[in-house]
Amino acid sequence: MGSIKLHRHLQTWALTGVVILLLVLSGLLGWQWWSGAQERGLREAGIVLLSHSRELPKVTLLSTTDADLASVAEMGRWQLVFFGYTYCPDICPTTLAEVRRIYSALPQDVRDRLQVWMVSVDPERDTPQQLRAYLDFFDPSFQGLSGELADIQNLSQVLGIPFIPGDSSQPGYTVDHGANLALIGPDGRHRGFIRAPLRVDALIKQLPLLLE
Repeated sequence: MGSIKLHRHLQTWALTGVVILLLVLSGLLGWQWWSGAQERGLREAGIVLLSHSRELPKVTLLSTTDADLASVAEMGRWQLVFFGYTYCPDICPTTLAEVRRIYSALPQDVRDRLQVWMVSVDPERDTPQQLRAYLDFFDPSFQGLSGELADIQNLSQVLGIPFIPGDSSQPGYTVDHGANLALIGPDGRHRGFIRAPLRVDALIKQLPLLLE
């Protein structure tokens, strides 16, 4: 009789173990599916996150507002940083128009947690006043930064968005630059970037999830 009870107990323990194992496996599979779906969503939106965030260099730049990258980080806001210039004939107006579409389509609470910046790669011509007038055409909440070329290059290299300065001795010179956007987290560290060309619809879906 005792052996029968022991056998039943063993069966119960074994069944309980199987149930626990199935629950663990189910949880792992669910997590893997969610993680895989999240990664696919980011990839389809062109969002690339760094495995380790990077500290920003200590640079002094002139802003179109009283705020700068560091002070916005202290407010706990994410920052989207684009490197361009106001005399750009194509990449800049196209990119900023797309960023405006994305930004205006985000829920208000998401916009409250995000600051868009344009850092000038043409400080010879782009004063804060010039940047302010230019950015107002796209969105008055967008802010600009200009300053010494060496500081701007330092920041762009750390953020992985290099550019080739133009020859300011030539009339109507242009600057060779790309359209990727840098992502700075609410801790003020470089978290990743968004690849160009911008996938507007996918970014409208993914940015609220990323900025949670």
